[in-house]
Amino acid sequence: MSVRLTIPARAEYIALGRLALTGLARSRPLTDETLSDLKIALSEACSNSVRHAYRDGIDGTVEIHYELWPDRIAIEVTDDGNGFEPGELEDAGGELTEGGLGIAIIRALSDEFEVARGDGGAGVRLRFVKHLAA
Repeated sequence: MSVRLTIPARAEYIALGRLALTGLARSRPLTDETLSDLKIALSEACSNSVRHAYRDGIDGTVEIHYELWPDRIAIEVTDDGNGFEPGELEDAGGELTEGGLGIAIIRALSDEFEVARGDGGAGVRLRFVKHLAA
């Protein structure tokens, strides 16, 4: 199953993404802990877009793509804002910068993770996957 949700890039709309995830996840064998981890990771991903993609009062949107498979849930969060270069998340010594802490949380809570520039070089595409117990 695949579902897309587009929300305004404003903090008060991030809860809609979590609510959609909760409803969609009911069709999968998730523990409360796994659902909680996914909601935290989704909140961090959306918050990054809201906080960093559309600076200076520019209006924009955040798209959330949920993919539900029998053995995993994949979530992709994209925006077409200013974005950042994925290499900007670490300093010269390989340590996460302060702005990269949300990314570290997502990595820790997921089984697969990737972040890249959006299609055509605009914005950011962040994707994370959680494997489900058989």
